[in-house]
Amino acid sequence: MKEQTHIGMNRTGLQMSPFDAGSMQSPVPASMMPATPGDDSALAELRSTYITGAEPLGSVPIPGTIKGAITTGVSTLAGGQPQLLLDKLGERLAFERTGTRLYDALITKFEATQDESTSMTLADLQQIRQDEARHFAIVAEAIESIGGDPTSQTPCADLVGVESMGLMQAVCDPRTTIAQSLHAILVAELADQAGWEMLIALTQEHKQSAMVTDFNVALAEERTHLQRVQQWFEEATVGRAISAGAGIDDISDANPSHMH
Repeated sequence: MKEQTHIGMNRTGLQMSPFDAGSMQSPVPASMMPATPGDDSALAELRSTYITGAEPLGSVPIPGTIKGAITTGVSTLAGGQPQLLLDKLGERLAFERTGTRLYDALITKFEATQDESTSMTLADLQQIRQDEARHFAIVAEAIESIGGDPTSQTPCADLVGVESMGLMQAVCDPRTTIAQSLHAILVAELADQAGWEMLIALTQEHKQSAMVTDFNVALAEERTHLQRVQQWFEEATVGRAISAGAGIDDISDANPSHMH
């Protein structure tokens, strides 16, 4: 069964009020025009003032351990950017935490709706949720291995936390369907894959071979997650048959004239 989209009393469009639409589209009387001329340039100018005067989003904390201070110092003397690596590790840590919570929310919705529109199973979701939690632990261990503090919030961790708020709201909203929730999960998985790829490149640059090995394993698992979520999203939206490509053949077989 594919996604069921209902027609109802949606009043958001102009066509739902044809009488008012006419008056809204007619020229604005001079008496209703603003007393002073102007446009949105003043608003843009105000925003520009805030942008140029704003403080940075945050900072990478100073290492709180002797090991961290030594690691950071040696890396800096060698021309590296340990603060960038720590910031991006913090980003990945925050995103994997969110990923775990996203799948917790999807599992709850899946169990509540008893949805059978996709080939997705509870065991599938629990496995991916377990992978995300393990990835979180891998990154936390990596941060500690270079003397960082995995409990601190770096600037990029703060950023992805804010970015992810909309995804969590979409999945946790009781009104959203499984298909709509999977769309939010798909956005997260796409961003997750790109994030791992960048982090691996950065760890290679910093010659962190142990991290590169662990992170490549995580990336391979994330790619599998992405493929599976994309398939489930298509099945939930257009139906399993069309998602698998069988629907087009079935239509052609049933209506030979449509083959030309």
